Amino acid sequence: MNIQLKPVFEPDPAGMSATYCSKLTELAEKDPRIMALDSDLVSSSGMKPFFEAYPQRAINCGVQEANMVGIAAGLSATGKVPFAHSFGTFASRRCLDQVFMSACYAKLNVRITGTDPGVTAAFNGGTHMPFEDMACLRGIPDITLVEPTDCVLLENLLEQLADLYGVFYIRLLRKNPYSIYAPGSTFEIGRGIELRAGTDVTLIGSGILVYESVRAAEMLGQEGISARVVDMFTWKPIDAQLVEKCALETGAIVVSENHNTIGGLGSAVCEAVCRCHPVPVEQIGTQDRFGQVGAEAFLRKEYHMTAEDIAAAARKAIARK
Repeated sequence: MNIQLKPVFEPDPAGMSATYCSKLTELAEKDPRIMALDSDLVSSSGMKPFFEAYPQRAINCGVQEANMVGIAAGLSATGKVPFAHSFGTFASRRCLDQVFMSACYAKLNVRITGTDPGVTAAFNGGTHMPFEDMACLRGIPDITLVEPTDCVLLENLLEQLADLYGVFYIRLLRKNPYSIYAPGSTFEIGRGIELRAGTDVTLIGSGILVYESVRAAEMLGQEGISARVVDMFTWKPIDAQLVEKCALETGAIVVSENHNTIGGLGSAVCEAVCRCHPVPVEQIGTQDRFGQVGAEAFLRKEYHMTAEDIAAAARKAIARK
């Protein structure tokens, strides 16, 4: 990895859906194996430019996500590198058996992109709000689960996925993330990133909660609490070595995820902690609840996914040492 941080973390005007399309189109120009599949969400996914540039390598499968994954698996069997997209709820729950049987069990080469994770689904409401997508998929053997933090990480990740073999699920924010990494940074799937040093507690975040973890660390610093911040963009395989290092060196952990606290990143971290060096762990995320309609700012507060909530959980974890 070659990682450089931006001097100031601020919203990226490009947006992740536009970055996803432009990078995939760029890669497709060099690699004729790359294809794009969608489930009647071409406009929502921002993939219109790809479909226009490569109409013979783009398939709108309609509102039939399970069939889309089956088609992707078939394309993989012929040597293609398919990227299949739907909203995260449908890219996971609705086609779970096809991901298991047609892609993973068959040991094929498929990328599935699920967008609008957790509260970012906002006004699409509970039916479109994936709080369980990673949990559904995490139990499948030989699948890799990633949640890119910003556009720089996403671009490098797509470059790697063009050449890697296997089944990958990309949990993708469509909107404008906070820009954390400087252009040119490179990343390694399966390895977390230490964004900030700290000795009293480790704040492990993913996706939109990485920036909130940074903000929480700044709040805690004003109280004299030294908080380490880790971006755990790979949920499976979890970076157990880094988790162990953080447990040993800080003695307390807070895991923040835009997801149900059952079966997701927090569960993966707890499993790793129990195997190596048990320490207090607090979890920020949906506490086994369904989603609902609302503005994202309201939902973050409703489900206690703010920097203030993370800081409060850190104080609790430290008190439990």
